[in-house]
Amino acid sequence: MNYLASFIFAIILVAGIGFFAMNVKKMMRNIKLGKDVDVSDNKAQRWRNMIMIALGQQKMVVRPVAGLLHIIVYLGFIIINIEVLEIIMDGLFGTHRVFADFGTMYNVLIASFEVLALLVLVAVIVFWIRRNIIRLQRFIKPEMKGWPEKDGNFILYFEMVLMLLFLTMNGADHQLQILGAEHYTKAGAFPVSQFLLPLFDGLSEGTLIIVERTAWWLHIIGILVFLNYLYYSKHLHILLAFPNTFYGNLKPKGEFNNLESVTNEVKLMLDPNADPFAAPEENAEEAPEKFGASDVHDLNWVQLLNAYTCTECGRCTSVCPANQTGKELSPRKVMMDTRDRLEEVGKNIDANNGEFVEDGKQLLDDYIKREELWACTSCNACTEACPVSIDPLSIILDMRRYLVMEQSAAPAELNNMMSNIENNGAPWPYNQMDRLNWQNEA
Repeated sequence: MNYLASFIFAIILVAGIGFFAMNVKKMMRNIKLGKDVDVSDNKAQRWRNMIMIALGQQKMVVRPVAGLLHIIVYLGFIIINIEVLEIIMDGLFGTHRVFADFGTMYNVLIASFEVLALLVLVAVIVFWIRRNIIRLQRFIKPEMKGWPEKDGNFILYFEMVLMLLFLTMNGADHQLQILGAEHYTKAGAFPVSQFLLPLFDGLSEGTLIIVERTAWWLHIIGILVFLNYLYYSKHLHILLAFPNTFYGNLKPKGEFNNLESVTNEVKLMLDPNADPFAAPEENAEEAPEKFGASDVHDLNWVQLLNAYTCTECGRCTSVCPANQTGKELSPRKVMMDTRDRLEEVGKNIDANNGEFVEDGKQLLDDYIKREELWACTSCNACTEACPVSIDPLSIILDMRRYLVMEQSAAPAELNNMMSNIENNGAPWPYNQMDRLNWQNEA
């Protein structure tokens, strides 16, 4: 047993998992910067949504080609990484194929891993072609320039390399088993990597061991690097899709939530016995709650979770009627901007000993322009199209609410309509006695 190798492996494993845990803790802190929201209702439906949408990929297969390819990659990611457990145990205890005693079951598992690895490799290549050669329209929108475009390709390269390392490791291992090399117990079935054997013809046993061990080390280190890269990548949805679909909005799509403060004000206006000048009985000294949202602190934590979960797939933007007609709005950009601002706020907190120091910036105007917000038709197509239950519309509506109720900064057409409703009880500029005159003109 090589104790030095096991010791080095343990250090790498602890460092990789520890760094990932540190970033997850930081992400959770950032999400908790959002306002509290009650999502404890209808647990049965929430579990169904998580199982069907996140686990069952229900909304991915709406587009069959991309959906099928994504399911292959998804299954490959889940199932092939079962093998990581064996690699970890081998690395820690100095064993080799520690689960080989399972016999036939082990052979079936290794064979299925190899077939999946090949399918994942093919699917990833197709995804790369769609992004870089066919250049599907939703992948070349303005918000995808720079890092987002590179990130999408980096992930594909990562997956290609990991699958090739896995098959190379198995191919060299299979050849060593054939040669009867010491410690290389005959175990596993290799329906794919057996075709790599001609590449190893003529190599000495020592060279083959170097090839197998190099591929083994690079494979596990690559997995740990990939794990830690997730935090900086759109592929964080691999982990967050499950809580995001569980906590997704169950109300009728596009329903505008009422503010308690506004509801109380309306009730006060309708109560003939109420004193409109009386101060609230409770919390009279507290500042009134801000209407809507101008920055990430004003959003709720589910909306911030949405931002971190965004896959940048662009399905929301591709069905957005405003975007299709050339307007500036892109629901995907709204989510990316929210995440970028949240990360900026998180770095501010890190740099100031856990306290946010006002930086003169906010989500509104510095990231998301007002033209984008008012271009939205509120049709909810973006939310319906999202494969992981992200709700860009809720953020757009909250920011609109801030513009209207805090800044009175609605477009002139809306201000005229609201003034007419307030004064005339209808959107049209007629007094209440003449409200029905329009029917005489029909």
